[in-house]
Amino acid sequence: MKTGYIAALYLALLATVNGMYAEAPSSPNILFFLVDDMGVTDTSVRFVPSPDGGFVDAPLNARYRTPSMERLARQGRRFVNAHAYSVCTPTRASLLTGQEAPRLRITTWTDPQVSADTGKVNEGGLHGPAWCVSGVDPELPTLPSVLADAGYRTIHAGKAHFGPNDTPAGDPLNLGFHVNIAGHGAGGPGSYWGEKNYSAAWRRGGNRWDVPGLEKYHGTKTFLTEAITLEMKAAIQDAVEQDKPFFSYMSHYAVHAPFETDARFAANYPELKGKALAFATLVEGMDKSLGDLLDHLNDLGVAEETLVIFFSDNGSDGPPNLPLKGIKGTRFEGGNRVPMIVAWAKPDPEHPLQKALSIQAGSIEDDLVIPADFFPTIVKLAGSEIPEGTVVDGKDIAPYFKGTPGTHRPQKYLVHFPHGRHRNHLFTTWTDGDWKLIYEHAYRRWQLTNLADDIGEAQNQLDEKPQLALKMAQEMIRELDRQQAQYPVSNETGRPVKPDLSAIEKAIQKQNRE
Repeated sequence: MKTGYIAALYLALLATVNGMYAEAPSSPNILFFLVDDMGVTDTSVRFVPSPDGGFVDAPLNARYRTPSMERLARQGRRFVNAHAYSVCTPTRASLLTGQEAPRLRITTWTDPQVSADTGKVNEGGLHGPAWCVSGVDPELPTLPSVLADAGYRTIHAGKAHFGPNDTPAGDPLNLGFHVNIAGHGAGGPGSYWGEKNYSAAWRRGGNRWDVPGLEKYHGTKTFLTEAITLEMKAAIQDAVEQDKPFFSYMSHYAVHAPFETDARFAANYPELKGKALAFATLVEGMDKSLGDLLDHLNDLGVAEETLVIFFSDNGSDGPPNLPLKGIKGTRFEGGNRVPMIVAWAKPDPEHPLQKALSIQAGSIEDDLVIPADFFPTIVKLAGSEIPEGTVVDGKDIAPYFKGTPGTHRPQKYLVHFPHGRHRNHLFTTWTDGDWKLIYEHAYRRWQLTNLADDIGEAQNQLDEKPQLALKMAQEMIRELDRQQAQYPVSNETGRPVKPDLSAIEKAIQKQNRE
């Protein structure tokens, strides 16, 4: 009798559970959480691998408070070799289209308001090419447009910076988003302070950078990061109430300049002041937003079916991310190595979606991934297909999410910056596994570094390994041509100028003589 009762109870519970999961959606919600100008050590989570196989305790790791990032990393997979471009618009355009920035010819940041060359340069007898100053071509299939066609509610909040306001790309609604919260052509806010109406006008900075659409917060003490989060929470709730899967592109203006202190967190950093204090509070405010959204998804009952991807658009514009060299805009790892985490908003190994995409808690991935990979990966996870004839450079990196053994994309990456006006200028970098090659076009200068042993890029091994440098340089040029990249232009002839290999060839001749 007792055994029969227990068996019946078990069957009833099993039927309840099966019924609950039978109603589970066939495609996950996606929360793509994009931070602006956040480097790999602008967090308490360790992302910098050390040669001994562990992680570097970077000087800044102990400064910043990012418990929500820690929570996400505990729940999922931390990517320690994720790369973006060295400035914002190329990264954003690439992840939206699946094409690498040189192919798009969007290789520097676009102006907030008008189609203009923001990367003018004239050095070493070279000037920049006529790149795509208008930003993303609205005729291209984009990630939100493909997902919208698949039945997703596509929501944009925060920084867009896909193109200037005088082009279609200035408005995210023209690129496949159903909802646009506070996004336009500007790459930064006029101000983070609601009291200043999120405008730079109060400091005589004009209105070029004014954040649109948040007038109800004007004159209040609502920090911009919080205002955007509140609006995104409401938009996600609307999608859930409509019983639609959602693609939530939560793209914070933080931690981009202007460096204004978020008063909610200032007391946590008594030892800091000025820019350092402002930057720390911007980081913590961003992290609070992440935690608030995770909690909101749980409250709405959709956390188990929501995949979260955390990423940054380029390296830090704050304090140097030691031991990495360089910051945003530079040719070094500090310019384009970025934090990345992938996790379910609430892990549940028995949920059908999570069984199909099992992400091991607290796991680490050290293979290379790049912005173009998100387009094909998310489209496939959503159960959709890339439109026929679409050129896509990115690879499906879902096997990395699951920890599937093996290499699932080429461990090679091209960063091409034939421009000026952003710290470094006229450079191309080519990464192949642990090796990185840098070419400075104006000076015809090469640098070869092994990142596994020298992540600070202190030792140029060109003279020791000129044959390797030549092989990589030739491969870099082939990849530039494959992507139909634009080279710097000769002032004398008006023609594109490819990298000059003579310095490498001289190093080979010298080695042969020795």
